[in-house]
Amino acid sequence: MNAEAFRKLIRQQPFQPFRVVMSSGAGYDVRHPEMIMVLQHRVLIGTDVADDEAPADYTICPLLHVAAIEPLEPSSRPG
Repeated sequence: MNAEAFRKLIRQQPFQPFRVVMSSGAGYDVRHPEMIMVLQHRVLIGTDVADDEAPADYTICPLLHVAAIEPLEPSSRPG
């Protein structure tokens, strides 16, 4: 996976939520394009999302270790 592929994912309209699966088996959900920052060799993904949808933390995912991208069902949060 490269940075441009992530940029295309987060720019698509309408946005389709996805899970980033790492070579370690860890998975990180991206339910909104503002929850991910794409850098040249890594992505930062917001984690520990609270009810106000703001992340409390983030994880750094090296692109070299991204094993797969899986589509997620859109969130059905009330609001």
